[in-house]
Amino acid sequence: MEFNTAGDAASKIKEVLQKSGMEPTLVRRATIVSFELELNIIIHAYFGRLRAVIKENCLEIAAKDRGPGIPDIELAMQEGYSTAPPFVKEMGFGAGMGLPNIKKNSDILVVRSRCGAGTFVYSLLKR
Repeated sequence: MEFNTAGDAASKIKEVLQKSGMEPTLVRRATIVSFELELNIIIHAYFGRLRAVIKENCLEIAAKDRGPGIPDIELAMQEGYSTAPPFVKEMGFGAGMGLPNIKKNSDILVVRSRCGAGTFVYSLLKR
């Protein structure tokens, strides 16, 4: 729930990608994915990590958290579905577009979750 840092990690990833000469379209997609993952960690998890790895032919972004987990991943992938508390929605977050936006901007997306333990999300973006 540290909303004062929301976007910091995504901004750092964007800066590194731009400095590395990554094509602007890929930078935009990666920034969207990393921002949505970062917000999911802030809103839902007790602790989480976000990692981006630049490879020769792709970019990998992964988020791992300890938190309540996602009981129904298929449902969570639907636009508009949200489990964010009301005060988060009042701040303009938690509209249920996080995972759908991540999916739209990923070439490969893997979501694994265990209730009461946490969630792992892997996004691959081809160069």
